[in-house]
Amino acid sequence: MKSCYNSPVKKLSLELRVLRIYVLSVIAISVIVIMPAWTLDYWQAWLFLAVFFIPMFFVGLYMLKFERPLLEKRINAREKRKPQVLIQLTNTLIFIITMVIPGFDHRLGWSHVPVWLVLAADAMMLIGYVLFIRTMFYNAFASRTIEIQKGQKLISTGPYAVVRHPMYAAGILMYIFMPLALGSVWAYIPLAFLPVMLALRVLDEEKALIKDLEGYEQYMKKVKYRLVPGVW
Repeated sequence: MKSCYNSPVKKLSLELRVLRIYVLSVIAISVIVIMPAWTLDYWQAWLFLAVFFIPMFFVGLYMLKFERPLLEKRINAREKRKPQVLIQLTNTLIFIITMVIPGFDHRLGWSHVPVWLVLAADAMMLIGYVLFIRTMFYNAFASRTIEIQKGQKLISTGPYAVVRHPMYAAGILMYIFMPLALGSVWAYIPLAFLPVMLALRVLDEEKALIKDLEGYEQYMKKVKYRLVPGVW
């Protein structure tokens, strides 16, 4: 019997779903970032969008060809744990506000970020994205939701030998430089709440991992830090 991932119908369906998500994401985030500035003369925003979406496009093409089961799993993931649903909704709100403020900042001239710092912030975001993708490919059980999957095994090597949640660590690297990439200092006000929400997510996730993933409690003793080596 042929795998469903080799079926032309399934293949087309997955590609269409990925294309729809990608196009809607590009449109939505572009509007959120550009509209508050009320001008197209906002090069920091255009560069941010390029850094955000061009690598995503090529990673999506790669996954469609070589990592279809992982891609299918990630786009179909739905959070089931109630605390995580609330945390994710709050994180989404923080993310949107953080992207809206720089447009008003640009329009009204609240702050000034030097060109070199904007470019450096974009470079750091790109590094964070590369680390995120590397971790996702390293761990086939990586998911957008908190769940223990059938046959899931503990991963303790590679990036998981450095911190227990390397995907979140990579995400922090991306998001912490987002305001500067958009040319704003004031956007750090809403972003300041993100570490708190992320800590709550990690702590709740570890409860599930201790309970349901064999060997995780011993792994915690071996790898002491959750997100930042030497800090937490």
